[in-house]
Amino acid sequence: MRSIWNGAISFGLVSIPIKLVNATENHAIHFRQIHLADGGRIRYRKVCELDEEEVSGGEIGKAYEDADGTMIPITDEDLAQLPLPTAKTIEIVAFVPADQIDPLQMDAAYYLSANGVPAAKPYTLLREALKRSNKVAVAKYALRGRERLGMLRVVDDVIAMHGLLWPDEIRAPEGVAPEGDVTVRDAELDLADALMDTLGEVDMDSLHDDYREAVEELVAAKASGEDVRSAASGETGGGKVIDLIAALENSVRAAKKSRGEDGEAEADDDGEDEDGTDDGDMAEVHPIKKTASRTSGKSSGKTSGKTAKKTTHRTPTGKTVTRSGDSTAKKSAPKSTGARKSASTAKKSAASGGSGASGGSRSGTKKAAAKKSTSSSGGTAKKTASSRKRASA
Repeated sequence: MRSIWNGAISFGLVSIPIKLVNATENHAIHFRQIHLADGGRIRYRKVCELDEEEVSGGEIGKAYEDADGTMIPITDEDLAQLPLPTAKTIEIVAFVPADQIDPLQMDAAYYLSANGVPAAKPYTLLREALKRSNKVAVAKYALRGRERLGMLRVVDDVIAMHGLLWPDEIRAPEGVAPEGDVTVRDAELDLADALMDTLGEVDMDSLHDDYREAVEELVAAKASGEDVRSAASGETGGGKVIDLIAALENSVRAAKKSRGEDGEAEADDDGEDEDGTDDGDMAEVHPIKKTASRTSGKSSGKTSGKTAKKTTHRTPTGKTVTRSGDSTAKKSAPKSTGARKSASTAKKSAASGGSGASGGSRSGTKKAAAKKSTSSSGGTAKKTASSRKRASA
């Protein structure tokens, strides 16, 4: 990097030869002024206002304009005769904690490079002293014809210097704060804290100038003759804040969404469980509620006679079928002899009504089960006898 100033750091009686290098660079895109009629560039020319003639750089000098408009010429020789001890020296005047420097005073930044091998040892000494003390050095230096204030601190293994504005160059913030008393509620502060926590920290290296990149793409497209399409303008953050609480809540949700923190997963509405099975795959028996008769003047006892109570029957395959009412029993019964008998029994029980319906249903079910059991045991006995005969043979 090219140095812009050569001098020395004055650290008490220790002198450290250094070179001053710009620590920052400007990446902003600069435009030129042109004549719209023919695209010719517009240039500024230095013209003397007395004779209206253009003058060259060698004919231009400095002057101080007095209050009444009088120009007082000042030459470089006049300035060179002034006592300026910091003309070639960065003079350290104090060491203070970094938090005593108001960020409003921060100006341009520079790197200080050791100038030559002899400067390496005192340069390293000052750097390590700054590190161990956790302090910064306040210094005076002269650059571009004026004395300035600076702050020296350590960045990695390099001493950096920030130009500082003089304290009297910082304007007081009078008339800037909101007028009147404004009360902030605890709930609003809590939401503001939540928004700050959600936004969290950021890697400073990941930040970049989106507008500059867009301008570069625009210039490249125009240079290649491509059609430039206007980008859709997004919603702006302007306007009045009607509800501060709602605005903060929406901001927290938007910040979480941008970071992929949508919260807990919502339940699926497609009828499937987490394992992918449909809810309908699981057999489930729900009791049927009794419905009141719509016919006026009829008692609830008649209704119970129409709606038979549930009966349970075990089919030959071992399945249990739950029936409720006449039509339900017909639909749910399997196509087997035992099931048809149970359906007939349930139908007779439903016709009897009331408690008799319940008793008949139970009686019919027991008889059917007993008959089935006897038939089943008889068949089993015959099979067993036949097996013994074959074995003895």
